[in-house]
Amino acid sequence: MSRQKKILMLAADKKVEALRMASGLTLLDDAVAIAVWGEPVTGPEADTQREALDFADVPIDDIGHDLDALAARILYSDVVYCV
Repeated sequence: MSRQKKILMLAADKKVEALRMASGLTLLDDAVAIAVWGEPVTGPEADTQREALDFADVPIDDIGHDLDALAARILYSDVVYCV
């Protein structure tokens, strides 16, 4: 049995799509976290995805433009997806 991977989804350009992709990653047995770069993701589509991610206990951090926070999350992760 392999160890659980720590997956970071960086939502930067296509934020709602990043949330949707992160929802799909919850089907794995790996730990998924989301960092939102820039403005927070809002709107009805984002709300639907946030609800599903909340149900799956996936943390969503709005980090703004904080490079130190981003660097820390990247270093902590085994896999990083940028969308």
